Amino acid sequence: MLYCKCINFGGGAYKLLLQPTPFEQNSRRSDGGAPRDVPQRHRRSWVWNQFFVLEEYTGNEPLYVGKLHSDVDKGATSIFTIDENTGDIHATKRLDREAQAYYTLSAQAVDRITNLPVEPRSEFVVKVQDINDNEPKFLDGPYLAGVPEMSPLGTMVVQVAATDADDPTYGNSARVVYSIIHGQPYFSVEPKTGVIRTALPNMDRETRDQYVLVIQAKDMVGQMGGLSGTTSVTVTLTDVNDNPPRFPHKNYQYTVQESLPVQSVVARFKAADADIGSNAEMDYRIMDGDGPGQFNITTDEDSQDGVLLLLKPLDFETKSSFSLRIEATNRNIDSSFLSLGPFSDTTSVKVTVEDVNEPPVFAAPLSRMVVPEDARVGTSIGRVSAHDPDNINSAIRYSIDRNTDLERFFNVDALSGIISTAKPLDREANSVHNLTIFAIESRKSDPTQIGRGVALVTVQDINDNAPVFAIDYETLLCENTMPGQVIQTISAVDRDEPLKGHSFSFSLAAPIAVNLNFTLRDNRDNTASILTKRGGFQRREQPVYRLPVLIRDSGTPALSSTNTLSVRVCDCDADGVALSCGAIAYTSTGLSTGALMAILGCIVTLLVMVLLIVMMRRRRKVPLILEEERDIRENIVRYDDEGGGEEDTEAFDMVTLRNLNVMRDPSIRRDVTPDTPTFFHYASAARPPYKTLPDNVVFREFIWDRLKDADVDPSAPPYDSLQTYAFEGSGSVAESLSSLESLSTDSDQNYDYLSNWGPRFKKLADLYGNSEGSSRVFS
Repeated sequence: MLYCKCINFGGGAYKLLLQPTPFEQNSRRSDGGAPRDVPQRHRRSWVWNQFFVLEEYTGNEPLYVGKLHSDVDKGATSIFTIDENTGDIHATKRLDREAQAYYTLSAQAVDRITNLPVEPRSEFVVKVQDINDNEPKFLDGPYLAGVPEMSPLGTMVVQVAATDADDPTYGNSARVVYSIIHGQPYFSVEPKTGVIRTALPNMDRETRDQYVLVIQAKDMVGQMGGLSGTTSVTVTLTDVNDNPPRFPHKNYQYTVQESLPVQSVVARFKAADADIGSNAEMDYRIMDGDGPGQFNITTDEDSQDGVLLLLKPLDFETKSSFSLRIEATNRNIDSSFLSLGPFSDTTSVKVTVEDVNEPPVFAAPLSRMVVPEDARVGTSIGRVSAHDPDNINSAIRYSIDRNTDLERFFNVDALSGIISTAKPLDREANSVHNLTIFAIESRKSDPTQIGRGVALVTVQDINDNAPVFAIDYETLLCENTMPGQVIQTISAVDRDEPLKGHSFSFSLAAPIAVNLNFTLRDNRDNTASILTKRGGFQRREQPVYRLPVLIRDSGTPALSSTNTLSVRVCDCDADGVALSCGAIAYTSTGLSTGALMAILGCIVTLLVMVLLIVMMRRRRKVPLILEEERDIRENIVRYDDEGGGEEDTEAFDMVTLRNLNVMRDPSIRRDVTPDTPTFFHYASAARPPYKTLPDNVVFREFIWDRLKDADVDPSAPPYDSLQTYAFEGSGSVAESLSSLESLSTDSDQNYDYLSNWGPRFKKLADLYGNSEGSSRVFS
């Protein structure tokens, strides 16, 4: 018994296997030959037609495909199933032709019992039949297109294309036609090609520059029931130069001040042009008008404005208004639209000049003047003149910009403008003076309206400088120089600058004009040569010769000067090169150089030792109290320490002070006696010694004793400073500042009054003014 089985091989291929029954399998020989005692059966063949199956079938029952006929067969199950009894093939799944258009199946008859094939395999194809299940699609949409404005009727804009996924070879499912849904009556579309064209002539971009079209594509040749798709097409009208420029106004008026600088903008205006881009570019020009060359007009490339520029200065007093005729013309003209009219327009422009207060104007911006350098102070050297350019014609006042005349060599008369000298001039210091002259109106108070002129003063030269040597000459004379040999050539310079140039004459001054050593030869070319009269010069005899040379110029009056030329005698080699010059050290005893150096070293050593001893003595601290033989007053003058007053016993040797009881003989001189009494009244003979006095009194008594000795000593100089120091300002308002008059060390005293004595007592005020019961200082 045989049965048919359909097996899926993948990729949409199917096999129908026919397997033999077990009986037929056992009856076959092992070597593949015919079975014994079994009659041979004939080969069976498949009977089928081409099968078709509808795509996208959505029914509940399996879709019938066809019937497969065979002598022994049975169906197989897969996407396609075969009825084993009838051979009917069914599709069990939904198929999509656009995904797979056909399926290839393979069939084979197999013995049902033995499962052995009874015949070779056979293939057959199942094609999926197309239905209209896909709408047309615009793969390149939406579209952007452009067309020039004013285009003629039927001008192509763009072509659209739609595709349909259905089978174009089966029915009308993929046959598409185009139509315009939105965009009429301006545009149309060809149904078969999808070409969009203009439907109206002369569409104006300035009226409307953009259109949005909706194009539809429908299959089934546009018949009812067909599917459709749409897309949008944005059409922009591009600009052409179809509009000439036009001025909004036929007349323009502008007002400018006469002080407007040259190259300034006078006015800006624009001719309107409805076009854009290069089609709106235009050029402006001045057709005619008064004041030729006064103005110029250019085009602002960014805004296409006409810019009127000033080329020459304005002057209200000369011309107060200008009338111009301006033309604007398109730069890029399209000849196709010349019929629309001339692509240019004209307008009138009037410029009114407004009067302003102008600064004074000099008659000559540069005035040249000449003055001799020996001119007296107050000499007039020239005059400057300025006027008021306004109609008022105010008076002018003049002044010099002192930044150009820092040393004030010149003055200018404020009313007349006459320039005169204010100081003596020196051409050699400054030969040209560049003065800036200010001019201002007298009746107007605007300080900014200042006219400026230049006065160039040239100082003429006079012969006021005598010639001198050109350089400081160093003349060397070899001891072996022969007579008549030139040893130096000299020249001269003169700070003056005569018109005919310098001409100098040279000679030796009168005292040595006739000498036996040298002579001078004037070369007549502003140079002179110094020659020797003899030979045999010796440094030992005279190491240096000084020649006074008289140099005279050719000025009027002629000036001269005497310049000294130093000639040094030198020891020279055979080639005349100086080896050593100047005096030779010479001694009659014939000491050698080494001996002289030794003596000099000893002298220097002694001087250094003496200097060190002097310095050491000066640095030694001099004791405050010296021996009795020395004048004690010097100690008082030298003392300048701010000590602790009477309580300070370290500054002086108190024992020494207490033992100074020896007095000079008072009978020598008694014509001068101090008037100030002592605090202790007792006779000289009965006076107790110093050591018995209190410490706060011993100093005063000691000083008075020494003062009396000085007064009666005829050989002692009048030490006024000592006597004044003892009383420290006796008779002054401040009274005594010393603490010598203090009766006790514990007395209280107010020192606040020191603050009122001025800056000289500030130090004392700081020390005593703010402290109570402070100790007094012995000064």
